[in-house]
Amino acid sequence: MLTTSEKRAAFRRLHESGCFVLPNPWDVGSARYLEGLGFKALATTSSGAAWSMGAPDNGITLEMALAHIAGLVAASDLPVNADFFK
Repeated sequence: MLTTSEKRAAFRRLHESGCFVLPNPWDVGSARYLEGLGFKALATTSSGAAWSMGAPDNGITLEMALAHIAGLVAASDLPVNADFFK
């Protein structure tokens, strides 16, 4: 597994190289699947996180959101952009 610093550097290089696609996995399985397809980075989705837990969009707690993000980060060697609001 890559370190946080290595993932941060990879994410910076992606931005420096121009445009790239940033898919939104809903869960650990889809994060691993997207990595296997060759994507270079991932981004979280608040609605996808909530729906994967059976809750409506914006229907999960901050702790639940952070645990979800931590799970995605731990499941992949890709950089993950956390896009959520609480």
